[in-house]
Amino acid sequence: MNYHQILENIYMDIRPYAQVGKQADYIPALASVDPDQFGICINTLQGDEYALGQADTRFSIQSISKVFSLAYCMSILGDNIWLRMDKEPSGTAFNSLIQLELEKGYPRNPFINAGAIVMSDILLSHLSHPREDYIAFIREISHNDTINYNDVVVRSEESQGYLNAAIANLLKYYHNIDNDIADVLHFYFLTCSVEMSCKELSQAFLAFANHRQSFDYHGVSLTSSQVKRINAIMQTCGFYDEAGEFSYLVGLPGKSGVGGGIAAIYPSRYSVAVWSPRLNEKGNSVMGMKALELLTTETEESIF
Repeated sequence: MNYHQILENIYMDIRPYAQVGKQADYIPALASVDPDQFGICINTLQGDEYALGQADTRFSIQSISKVFSLAYCMSILGDNIWLRMDKEPSGTAFNSLIQLELEKGYPRNPFINAGAIVMSDILLSHLSHPREDYIAFIREISHNDTINYNDVVVRSEESQGYLNAAIANLLKYYHNIDNDIADVLHFYFLTCSVEMSCKELSQAFLAFANHRQSFDYHGVSLTSSQVKRINAIMQTCGFYDEAGEFSYLVGLPGKSGVGGGIAAIYPSRYSVAVWSPRLNEKGNSVMGMKALELLTTETEESIF
């Protein structure tokens, strides 16, 4: 497969979408990001890398971090994690209070905010050094020791995190948070603030693409079956209430973030990360979604 040419073709075809959408301006630190950027990187299981655009530029991965949190929590709790949350598509906004109240503090899946806040609580309860251990896991899985949190983004999210605070309080009311709410929210914002480039994200997600290889990074150990189950949840729940559209148009398991990033995998074949800050109304990158749709169209390959 000539991925170099495919990426060039994709870039030419998505240029008409360059001014569509806007960055996540409800988070002040993200509102200041130059929206006119685009990067993409593919890593194959054979060890090849193909990149185009601003693939080396780091950005706030935001909700893509929920995949790393899920891997960590499953490593600790196994199937007992599902006592704290479900694994069904939400069908509503990723920060819906109504759904959480109707379902009595039991988040619909790990990739909506409520589920990720519960995972932050789990990690705080089980890790001796949560901040250090979490970033060490990401550094090891991406083979890059320079990846770090962005404390400016953390403070920015905390300054406007009223809805997430409401979610955390509702979870606490229903006894689905054990730790102090402020500590849980701080750690949740911390995980969202991790900065990675397309190259680093693609490298990290290669571990999820290659479920036949041992998954053991900084003590986060998963079986092949667990990795495949995480991929299944990415397929059904990875794009907020646009997961069905992504499955229909792209046909790969993946996870998006309001920083404009998307990471996806073709199991046993490759991982791919794309970034463009302008989002659609569902919170997904406009150019990123289109680029991945064109990738599976050009290659004539998806998981279906």
